[in-house]
Amino acid sequence: MAQRPRGGALGHRGDPRFGPITRESLERFHDAQLRQDPRVEGMFIVEDLADGRPIGMVDYRDVNPFAGQVTVGITIGERDHWGGGYGSEALRLLLGHLFGACGFRRVELDTWSGNERAVRAFRKLGFVEEGRRRSGVRVGQRWYDSVLFGMLSEEWEQLTDATAG
Repeated sequence: MAQRPRGGALGHRGDPRFGPITRESLERFHDAQLRQDPRVEGMFIVEDLADGRPIGMVDYRDVNPFAGQVTVGITIGERDHWGGGYGSEALRLLLGHLFGACGFRRVELDTWSGNERAVRAFRKLGFVEEGRRRSGVRVGQRWYDSVLFGMLSEEWEQLTDATAG
């Protein structure tokens, strides 16, 4: 069974924790997504608007209504769409929804230190690196840090005010 992506997988070799992907595991995964409670978690397909082809997904989970906190993840699985801004745009739209309509105070995500494209994209979106779990992710025979990023609602507001004005 495919594991849920835990954090960013924009580009370079994706997220190693996504697990083996088979048609059957993806069908089970997507069937489960259709039954989820949107107050607890949600997943959206990222499409190429030019042809409507699905190229990835963005999700939210680990909702903590008392702390006003939620975890997000992004995966662009189609290599020919890496570096095209699709993941950043999808994540920006999700952030607008989570901070705006849902009123979350904090959004976090994580990736592995070898996923340099995701690290750059998250920083460019306004996420702040908050910590690392050293050698927390194994890819092949190498160990990488797990990198935690966070964004607060007031940081999101500053970013959106700056781009609107």
